[in-house]
Amino acid sequence: MPRPVKSTTAATTADEDVARQQAEITRLLLHHIHAPLAADLYLRGILPAPAPAEAVRFVIGSRKTRTPEGLLGYEIPLRANGEHGELRTGHDITGILRTLLTGTHIWSTSRVSDVMGMTLIRVDPATLAPCTANRDDRALTVLHGITAPAPEERPDPRLRGFLYLTKDRLRLYLDSPSAPSVIAADVRPSGGVTALLTALPSLLAEERLRTVDDADPHCRCLVDLTGP
Repeated sequence: MPRPVKSTTAATTADEDVARQQAEITRLLLHHIHAPLAADLYLRGILPAPAPAEAVRFVIGSRKTRTPEGLLGYEIPLRANGEHGELRTGHDITGILRTLLTGTHIWSTSRVSDVMGMTLIRVDPATLAPCTANRDDRALTVLHGITAPAPEERPDPRLRGFLYLTKDRLRLYLDSPSAPSVIAADVRPSGGVTALLTALPSLLAEERLRTVDDADPHCRCLVDLTGP
């Protein structure tokens, strides 16, 4: 149950390189809420892993599944070769996810846990066979570069992830220069989207609207924007 945010709670500043890459991966993979990653498996959420982990959690399920209980999460480290390695790109992540979603994989119990009502598997990409980009992936890179290039300036707020909670409740994970730690915002896609996007920066800044959801470790606080 959400509770008020204590005024003495200090925001944890995420490493900016990791935060930027989480946002970039989210931007590049958003189309997989419509386009399957494999068979009938779609992206149902992207979660910024709680600090200090340099990782992203990808939530997978069927296209009709929009509740955490029917979803499966994979935590993938962002660095390719330990803590000093290069950060993985969205295309690297797509290949890893496709490998995970095809064939049979056996997981050690030490790598399996629960979060927000769904099973979470912590993946070691070094144990997986590599999956290279296909022609459609490469075509998408070209199209993205022309129609949706990476922003030159940091968006405010910046989208770090999202998660379907119900059929009409979507949780956004955001940060901004004034609030570098992750703030979650629950919204209704069926509502007034244009008005919501216009008002979102000011609503996130309203301290009185912030609560804490103890069941969600991916954000410091929560703003519920689903009301009338």
